[in-house]
Amino acid sequence: MTLDTELVARATNALSADAPPTATIELDGGHVGRVYRLDFDGRDPVVAKVGDTPLDVEAAMLDSLGAAGLPVPAVHHADADLLVLDYVEGTSELTPDAERDLAAHLAALHETTAPAFGFPYDTLSGPYRQPNPWTDSWVEFFRDQRLLPWTEAALGSGLPDATAERIKSVAADLDALLVEPAAPRLVHGDVWGANLRVRDDRVVAFLDPACYYGHPEVELAYIDWFDAAGDDFFDAYDERRPVADGFFEARSPVYALFPLLEHVRVFGGDYVPSVEDALDELGY
Repeated sequence: MTLDTELVARATNALSADAPPTATIELDGGHVGRVYRLDFDGRDPVVAKVGDTPLDVEAAMLDSLGAAGLPVPAVHHADADLLVLDYVEGTSELTPDAERDLAAHLAALHETTAPAFGFPYDTLSGPYRQPNPWTDSWVEFFRDQRLLPWTEAALGSGLPDATAERIKSVAADLDALLVEPAAPRLVHGDVWGANLRVRDDRVVAFLDPACYYGHPEVELAYIDWFDAAGDDFFDAYDERRPVADGFFEARSPVYALFPLLEHVRVFGGDYVPSVEDALDELGY
């Protein structure tokens, strides 16, 4: 499938390019629209992303993370249905040195604070709107804006009622299971290989964020449960921002329920066993 003529013209105008692209190459767009690399004479290539999700929200998230010091591709144009970004050369493979570099970036990002949990606007997690009303309590925010809404939504995608009831039991006990951080901290929200560009053992760009101010442990749990990085990452992160005791054994499975439920929404029942593994680990 090729990028249609109107969108090519809009991308060309956004870049003030003298001529249309010499080539358009479709890339893997994941689950949010379609993504193309556009090559031009006389300038570096760019990425054009099109789709039904509000892509201007993705652009705003990238700008927010860039302002906090995270390396992200520059945004050249953003409308609801068209996003034009720098194309960043690299792979998604994390070497040990790249894992340590990833840890340095995220530890620095997690030093960015806000007065409350949430975000100035609702963001996106994959194709789904991610509500972010400002909330004083992290436990309340995670329960009411993440865990319970995603549980209800996953019921229509293959999550069994009995499993949902187990998750609701976890939600009822969150005050005992989780801890309030000293301050809300900015998280990328979707850190895994496909959302990273790695070059020369360094992470040179973070892509496709799902950001908000939360507990940094929610970011670490995603990386832990989806094997996005290994011991080199966690050791390096712990040196910069010590991980509190009990995270891996007690809290990581709680936080893992949120992205696992999103995977159920996207992929269906194939991820239900992983949800149940997390519940089993918690004893629910």
